[in-house]
Amino acid sequence: MPSPQSVYNDLVSSGKINADPAQARAMTLLSTLGDDLVAYDSQMGKQGWAARLGIGGKKQKPPKGLYLWGGVGRGKSMIMDLFFDHVPIESKQRVHFHAFMQEVHRRIHAFREAQKAGKVSEKKDPVPALARVIHERAWLLCFDEFHVTDIADAMILGRLFEAFFDLGMVIVTTSNRHPKDLYKDGLQRERFLPFIDLIQEKMNVMEVSAVRDYRLERLQGMEAYLMPNDDKASAKLEQDFESLTIGAQPRPMGLEVNGRVVEIPRSAEGVAIMEFLDMCGKPLGPGDYLAVARRFHTVILKGIPKLGPHNRDVAKRFVTLVDALYEAKTNLICSAAVAPHELYTEGDGAFEFERTVSRLMEMQSYDYIALPHEDEGARTGA
Repeated sequence: MPSPQSVYNDLVSSGKINADPAQARAMTLLSTLGDDLVAYDSQMGKQGWAARLGIGGKKQKPPKGLYLWGGVGRGKSMIMDLFFDHVPIESKQRVHFHAFMQEVHRRIHAFREAQKAGKVSEKKDPVPALARVIHERAWLLCFDEFHVTDIADAMILGRLFEAFFDLGMVIVTTSNRHPKDLYKDGLQRERFLPFIDLIQEKMNVMEVSAVRDYRLERLQGMEAYLMPNDDKASAKLEQDFESLTIGAQPRPMGLEVNGRVVEIPRSAEGVAIMEFLDMCGKPLGPGDYLAVARRFHTVILKGIPKLGPHNRDVAKRFVTLVDALYEAKTNLICSAAVAPHELYTEGDGAFEFERTVSRLMEMQSYDYIALPHEDEGARTGA
């Protein structure tokens, strides 16, 4: 299997990605970590996993993990994916951090229910038990888009990660923020501070900076509103998605909002791509759309149809979606049957749609595209 470094070098040499000093430095660190992980895994194989925990001898010290942080569009997810796909470790898992925390809360809830039913001792702490379950699945964890926005996550992360590190697990993660800025201004943040210290002790922290804003440059070169809805437009949107995600592996995502799950068919590097009906053909509301808008700095929407009284419910959802994207300063790239001012021209609802037309036009402007995205951290400063 080729090394992560050699794969990255080949991508640069072939012109598929731009040469970037910060990405190259991060890739070097990841490749070194990969070598250390292989040696660590080999040593554990010889001595047995009990040695990892210090049972019957000296506890083996795992390599430090890596915390990659920087602004959107820096290629953090792409280089972590290269590392994950090409590091020759079998016991590994790559997961979006939001999805991971959803699983954590579900498992802890199930554990508490089992305690209430008398199936598990009320004195037993669910966190170490959960850490062991995850450890059995994989000891190398790669988290994409690490962020902390609510107190429930903040209060559990310290104990969970401490248990991970005690088990000899290694963590690699990407984030838009330096560890010191996680959960900034959040409730009871003083209780979260030991977790920040733990991250900086157990992981190397590196900024993936960029002299140029590649995301903005790529967006500026794209046509944000394509017509009509045909194969050519669809192919162009797919091309835009690949360009914006820098070739990162797209994955489905489920956003949990007030107990419901909003399904995102494909996403990578803060960009989501979906059909119009994926967003507006389902009974979603303002909270759902705002969660999508805050999660992604760019949404690519395929196939906006002609709207009117005949599909008023769908049109109203589209209006709400555009409002949410606009509020969060999320970029919208889309294909539509007709121009914005021709989408909803007559009948009940046409007058109200005029504001949406205005916003669709503004969202194509350079001034709008250059605005900083208000992501999930905007709620807590996380």
